[in-house]
Amino acid sequence: MRRRFTRRSFPANTRPLWASLTLVAALASAGCQTTHGGPQTGAIPATATIEASHLSPEQAVAEVQKWGAAYSRDPKSKEAELNYAAALRAVGQTGQAVALMRKAVIYHPEDREVLADFGKALADDGEFPEALSTVRRAQRQDNPDWQLLATEGGILDSMGDHEGARARYNQALVLAPGEPQVMNNLAMSYVLTGNLSEAEELLTKAAADPRASLRVRQNLALVQDLKAHPEKAASYGNRQATAPPPAAIAAPARTARFVAPQPLPTAGQDGDALYPTEEPPPATEENTWAELKAKG
Repeated sequence: MRRRFTRRSFPANTRPLWASLTLVAALASAGCQTTHGGPQTGAIPATATIEASHLSPEQAVAEVQKWGAAYSRDPKSKEAELNYAAALRAVGQTGQAVALMRKAVIYHPEDREVLADFGKALADDGEFPEALSTVRRAQRQDNPDWQLLATEGGILDSMGDHEGARARYNQALVLAPGEPQVMNNLAMSYVLTGNLSEAEELLTKAAADPRASLRVRQNLALVQDLKAHPEKAASYGNRQATAPPPAAIAAPARTARFVAPQPLPTAGQDGDALYPTEEPPPATEENTWAELKAKG
């Protein structure tokens, strides 16, 4: 049976906040977003080779196959754990990614990279308080990592603590001056509170950087559109005002259950592309700023 590529939804009103912040915590592929001047203070060495947000649906399915097989061969392999979890997140299997990374933390309890990716998986699954504590556990106060600071900022924004989030982004920018993805996240934090002028200024600078991702340019276009159409900005602000308070955002506590990788059909078996064996429930919220903009 052909499986649809869908994405699991976050708890109501929280998924768009997290998904729209282009997280700069590319901890598994830090080389993709290095700053000028070489390695930054506290940078975590990268083991994994893929980043969930950088994959197309087709690429994500292929990576699930590849790293699911590698993980089956060696469940304690850090490389397989991180890459398989990233691939699962890319196809919307966030709960399975959390369960996998929860097990990985047992094997690597003090590994900063594993803890950081566990935090990212938790945030993708809407478990923001645990994600926040996990990311903070991975951080070293005497040698901070700017990507972890930016990840913490994204989580705080999703929990409604915008001032705290901006403090983390600004700390990250001290360690990684001009980093376009951090500037993007800071700008979108201002969008969440209606400060479109500040957001546009930051995004204009970020988009001019050759390292800027497509998402940065999409967010700049969104902000410019919101400024040109105040009624859209008001509608967006009203929508965010209905979000639950931070204490209500966390998903209900539950016992993690690891779902072992299942065999996937071979290419050409039924003429369909390869899909994950479990189908996530349909998304109920828009997943990107571009989709929000298109919906108006």
